[in-house]
Amino acid sequence: MAKIRLGILGGGEDSLIGILHRVAANMFDQFEIIGGVFDIQHEKSLKFGEKLKLDPARVYKDLDDLIAKEKSLPQVERLQAVSVLTPNFLHFPMAKKLLENGFNVICEKPLTTTYEEAKILNEIQQKSNSVFAVTYTYTGYPMIRQMKTMIENGDIGKIQKVDIQYYQGWINPLIHDKDKRSATWRLDPEKSGISCCIGDIGTHAFNMAEYVTGMKVENILADLNYLYEDNPMDIDGTVLLRFGGNVKGVLRASQIATGEENNFTVQVYGDKGGLKWQQENPNNLVLLKEDRPLQVLKPGHGYLSEFSLEGTKLPPGHPEGIFDSMGNIYYGVAMAINENEKYKGAYPKLNDGLRGMNFIEKTVASHKNGNVWIKIED
Repeated sequence: MAKIRLGILGGGEDSLIGILHRVAANMFDQFEIIGGVFDIQHEKSLKFGEKLKLDPARVYKDLDDLIAKEKSLPQVERLQAVSVLTPNFLHFPMAKKLLENGFNVICEKPLTTTYEEAKILNEIQQKSNSVFAVTYTYTGYPMIRQMKTMIENGDIGKIQKVDIQYYQGWINPLIHDKDKRSATWRLDPEKSGISCCIGDIGTHAFNMAEYVTGMKVENILADLNYLYEDNPMDIDGTVLLRFGGNVKGVLRASQIATGEENNFTVQVYGDKGGLKWQQENPNNLVLLKEDRPLQVLKPGHGYLSEFSLEGTKLPPGHPEGIFDSMGNIYYGVAMAINENEKYKGAYPKLNDGLRGMNFIEKTVASHKNGNVWIKIED
């Protein structure tokens, strides 16, 4: 089967997220990057396209130029999917135009800057045949998929406690300098939306809580930290979670956890055992039982689920990382585009992004209304 023709918006020369998506797209030989708009300055975009050895005619001035010229091409030549890697405030207008013109979309998170925008995208997508993925990257790790499968199979029994932590320290050097914090786009509501920490990494944690447990968060109570009066964006927060069936949890996210790099930890406890996973040590899934020693499950072994093994590219003992995780998501999207989707949860869908935006807005509202419980809509 021919490779899926892929375009990219953003993710140019110095973009880490651009490197991540390009490597992931090429990982399973399912996609071929054909063109895109890599920078707001066309000359820079052309130069980057030359570096990628792309046809300069497929390196466009802007999204409107891309859509018009791609749609003028025969169906067998035009782009089939487009990845949106731009700052948050551009996700909605770009994804909306792409959906309305029949393209499949792979969009960075958060999906949009408001819940209302997310609902509009959801309505458009439901009326189309387009595949839409939101890149909650960590769902692609083989041992997270193993965790999800074990919980589904009842290996730890009935869930009774969920504990999700995502700690970074990268904003700490900026937040204490007024000029630096005012110049950072993630702390600018016009570009980032109403939330920084929860919108950037808290939404990963929320998605993960629902992904691995298979349960939906029904109510939340949030306490956020802005640190300075003139800082309009949260940079730290704790959110209490209530699922159905008396299951409760806690979500802790921070970008001022000094010295932390990317400490994302997922812990789920049932009445028969517990599972623990850390992003900075992603090959180890810890299984806890009261009647036996701690067990460490590792990728690539025959005792793991088919879902986990499909996303494992290396023999046991060889580390797999975030590029592999994103690659598994791209592979899931490719299978969906080719109408060969095999596993539930193979890639995060638009509805996951919709719930993420609902969570972000309700978290901020809970904090600003005096740390009150708020319901998360279905």
